[in-house]
Amino acid sequence: MYASREDIGYDFGDDSKVGNKPIKPNPNIDGGWAWMIVLSSFLVHILIMGSQMALGILNMEWLEEFNQSRGLTAWVSSLSMGITLIVGPFIGLFISMCGCRTTAIIGGILNALGWILSAYASNVHYLFLTFGVTAGIGSGMVYLPAVVMVGQYFQNRRALAQGLSTTGTGFGAFLMTALLKYLCTEFGWRNAMFIQGAISLNLCVCGALMRPLSPKDLREKYVVRNDSEENRAKALSHSTETIKSNGVLDEEPEKKEEAANEEVPGSVQHIEIGGKSGSGRSMYGLRLFKTVSQLTVTVRKGFALWYSSYFGAASLFTNRVFVAFIIWALFAYSSFVIPFIHLPEIVKQYNLSRQDNVFPLTSIIAIVHIFGKVILGIISDLPCISTWNVFLMANFTLVTCILTLPLMQTYIGLAVVCAPIGFSSGYFSLMPVVTEDLVGTKHLANAYGIIICANGISALFGPPFAGWIYDITQKYDFSFYIAGLLYMVGIIFLLIQPCIQKKQSREKSTEEAQV
Repeated sequence: MYASREDIGYDFGDDSKVGNKPIKPNPNIDGGWAWMIVLSSFLVHILIMGSQMALGILNMEWLEEFNQSRGLTAWVSSLSMGITLIVGPFIGLFISMCGCRTTAIIGGILNALGWILSAYASNVHYLFLTFGVTAGIGSGMVYLPAVVMVGQYFQNRRALAQGLSTTGTGFGAFLMTALLKYLCTEFGWRNAMFIQGAISLNLCVCGALMRPLSPKDLREKYVVRNDSEENRAKALSHSTETIKSNGVLDEEPEKKEEAANEEVPGSVQHIEIGGKSGSGRSMYGLRLFKTVSQLTVTVRKGFALWYSSYFGAASLFTNRVFVAFIIWALFAYSSFVIPFIHLPEIVKQYNLSRQDNVFPLTSIIAIVHIFGKVILGIISDLPCISTWNVFLMANFTLVTCILTLPLMQTYIGLAVVCAPIGFSSGYFSLMPVVTEDLVGTKHLANAYGIIICANGISALFGPPFAGWIYDITQKYDFSFYIAGLLYMVGIIFLLIQPCIQKKQSREKSTEEAQV
């Protein structure tokens, strides 16, 4: 029913093996410091994604304080959540130039600044700038490196590692909701945001833990992935062009560019050696020139990688399955966010508030969501299981539940549907794994930046769209039906494009055989 790894023509399997022998180029790959990276990413998800899922507490305070419409006030939270994801492609540029650690530390400072400045808000529009934009950009600068670093440090246990780190979202939803409730009750919402800003400075500590792997370790890991892909391609009699189109981007020009770039610092070193006999001022000037030259080379290389990933001959957009993945992402995330936003209102319409106050339906989704991420990650790491197939099955389960939810009008019925919604939405932990399989570790930052950007657009416009449908029909049923159908369109793209890719590869192989 689902396309296999070979059918897709992409490396959706466990790339850490060549033959039957696992290769670990560094003891910190799949162990050692890698688990500190998981801890760092886990804390990032608590402080960023958990805080965003608890913004309903502050939203009520803002409604009471500023006396604005619910729609206008809700845009503060939507902007923060949306911008966190939408800025992904631009954060990829920062990562290419500065690295994950520096990007995350700067983002932690910016996020804390956004929270603190929001404590002095005089109106909702002020919050748009300070909380929606400033804190949102800061969150994006920490969130993307947290995901990318886990992908770099893990080879055999990628799905499990991503699953464990992203469970911070569920834990954070509970912890931050309780914390913000307490702070708002005891100190008021302004002081609560000020304190939360101080807490957010811990994101800088999380960023400091993101110790980069050496270029040698990254190159060895990437070679292992390339060898696996080339062996599979030879077995399928694919051409060289086919291999390149399957996510392995041509790196020869880049290697030449790196060699040329290394000549600049090298020449500076020769100048410095010759200048040792000169005055101290000359030596200082030479060291400064060397530092500036190295920084310039780093910025040029980072920008070249970022630009080639999006617009060059080796653009990520030439990977058709990756393009289908982007289309899927545009519809998928809203189907997860809409229940969180609108379920409380549905419960109120069905006069189920008493049961929901005992155990909220959104809490059921959040709790099961935690287990779903871990369990799906464990299943995907099994050698006999395809991550791609697990990903597709989870998507089918989720879209079925979204379409079924409006049919339930009792608390038990809604709870029964919400549980699989939470579990199947655990596929979010597989998204970085699938993305890395499509484009490789080297291009993970830029590629995943595009995916979360698409998710951000979905999160930004999905809930308001559902509210607009309700204003027209006076029912939430059509909101879920439309969201589910759009989600199904995205899944169909994921199914069709690999089949087309397989057919084209076979036709090309046949033509080459005839020649």
